[in-house]
Amino acid sequence: MLDPSTLLSFTLVVLALFVIPGPAVLMILARASSGGRRIGVLTGLGVACGDLVHAMLATFGLSAVLMASATAFATVKYAGVAYLVYLGVKALLEKSSDLQLPQARKLGGWAAFRQGMLTEVLNPKTALFFLAFLPQFVSAQHANATLQLAQLGLIFAVLSALYSSAVALAASALGKWLGRNRAVGRWQNKVVGAIYLGLGAKLAFQQR
Repeated sequence: MLDPSTLLSFTLVVLALFVIPGPAVLMILARASSGGRRIGVLTGLGVACGDLVHAMLATFGLSAVLMASATAFATVKYAGVAYLVYLGVKALLEKSSDLQLPQARKLGGWAAFRQGMLTEVLNPKTALFFLAFLPQFVSAQHANATLQLAQLGLIFAVLSALYSSAVALAASALGKWLGRNRAVGRWQNKVVGAIYLGLGAKLAFQQR
């Protein structure tokens, strides 16, 4: 089982990543704006299911590495840190532009859910993110790392579903706010980059 401090830090980091309006949030807003809140919620639930698929695939893959050897798992964990640091530096150096909501044609409920899920499942960057992100919160001091990974993945998917639904329900107000504050896109990469670098520093500090 996850200890309370790990659970709290994981939840805070995930929520911090969610708050920054990325492609998934913009897609949900666009769907909600064109098809209504129900379509936006279903799109968000599809994205959350896609996150769950990636989380479970990462759990099974990392569990296989862990069963091979603890050293191999540690190597994967440090490779994940390096990848997160790379993402952080890249985000900080990347030139940002104003946020723009994508154009979205009207879809039915099932089609919106399916598109949200497939968009997330078929994104290779999301797969790499989960492989790099989840191991950073697995404690070697607690038994059954596979269960820890599964719990982390499930928590991520649940938080994703809740946040996506909230975004869809607040689409009108949030869309208007983003319309008035398009400059948010200019600093979103900086915030995300700082979070990734903070994760890398966190593990480095722990090891010391």
